[in-house]
Order: sequence, then structure tokens, then C-alpha cells
Amino acid sequence: MYRVMIIDDEPAIYKLLTKMIDWPSYEMEVVGSASSGIEAINTIDEIQPDICFVDIQMPFMDGIEFTRLAKSRYPDLSIIMLTAYDEFQYARDCIGLGVFDYRLKPIEKADINQTLARLYKVLKEKNPLPKEGPQEEQPIPDGEKGTNSAERVKEYLQTTYFEPDLNLTKVAQAFGFNASYLSRKFKNDTGESFSDYLLKCRMEHAKRAALTGKAMYLIAAEVGIPDPNYFSRCFKKYTGMAFSAYVAGEKKIDKES
Repeated sequence: MYRVMIIDDEPAIYKLLTKMIDWPSYEMEVVGSASSGIEAINTIDEIQPDICFVDIQMPFMDGIEFTRLAKSRYPDLSIIMLTAYDEFQYARDCIGLGVFDYRLKPIEKADINQTLARLYKVLKEKNPLPKEGPQEEQPIPDGEKGTNSAERVKEYLQTTYFEPDLNLTKVAQAFGFNASYLSRKFKNDTGESFSDYLLKCRMEHAKRAALTGKAMYLIAAEVGIPDPNYFSRCFKKYTGMAFSAYVAGEKKIDKES
């Protein structure tokens, strides 16, 4: 099945697209979503979509910026841009970035089906056998450049975690690896996944910054997750508690000590 990701800050769009389209008829399935370009860049390596529906107007990283980054790292990714603005400049930008189609909101079922029918034909010509899930690439030879590479990647993440567009594929390209190989090698050598380690770097800094009394949105930007909603979910996933509860708990400890 071709894997679909929906990137839009309106939850209603995700619900509408998942319900209005007969995805199996195009050998497609919706496998993930994100509410901002920042969240999408941070999670796209795990979701590994073939197709992305992208809202052009999103906070923190809009659809154009996301598409520019995504297409530079995943050239075969098919992007369908969604927008409420019928402006020539947007359409021209999309064409220049290699966007497959540009659709106006409110979404019309017939329009989306027309786009998907064309895309399905193109995908079948390129890849007659759709993926059944994330595919492991063959590892590239390690050689001398692989010596202590996991440790070098850890050092790199410790000094670059604050970059909003940092993810597995960007780091793999910086080190001359393919993403699947780096993911496997990092997990094998360190005992933790790349995404978990990047989250640790960001959240450990966030925990220290939380004690200074800074606002959450400022700390979120400092650690490379300028989308406060996504940062809040990441913080809770890592610490097991909401940001406000963590700050209140630390203040209570300080008073008692």
C-alpha cells in the first residue's frame, strides 16, 4: 500500500480526508498526521510516507518551507498542497518545488479523487509493487568513515539539537550515510534509537531551562521545536508529566529543600 501522511493544523481536514476517500481503491492508506511542518519534519522518518497532503498556511513552518525541505531529502515524495488562497504566487511556488497538485479549500471530493487517480497512475508506472510498510535499505559499506560514527553522531546532535529541521535524514546526509543504515547502526551501537536520543537532547535542555522560569514557548524554540503544542506532547512523552506540572513540582522540591 502507498503510505499517506496528512499535514494540516485543522483537525477537521484530517477527519474529512480520512472519511471521504476510499483509500484502498487507490492502494493507499493514511498512516500518519502532523499539525505543523515542524512536527512533520520530526516524524516523517518514522512514518515514511509516499504521499503527503500539506496545508500551505501553517504556523512555525508553512507548507512551502516544509515542501522545500522534504523534497530536498525525499525526492520521490509526492506532495498535494491544500490552500484556502487562490493566488498565482502560491501556485508558481508549488510548481517550482515539484508539488504534484495544488487544491483549494474547501475540499471537494471529486477534485481529490481526480488528483488521486492521476497520482495512482503515476506511482504505478514508477513503482508497480507498492510498499507494504517501511522498507529497510541495504547498508552501505562502513569503512573507515564508520569508525565511532555513532559517537560522532551523538556529539553532533548535542550541538545541533536546537535546529528545527534536524532529523535522521538530514544527519545521515551530513555524515554520508543513508538514513536506514544510520538508524540501524545508531541503535546497535548505542542501544537507543536516533529519534529517542534526539528527543533526550532536546528535553534534557528543556528540563534545565524550565527551572529558570522561562515561558514554555521560549524554551520550545530554544530546543528546536517552536511549535508549542508539539513541544508539549514531546515533553510529556519524555518526562511523563505536563510542562506546567513539571515546573510546579520542581518549585515545590526547591521550597522543601
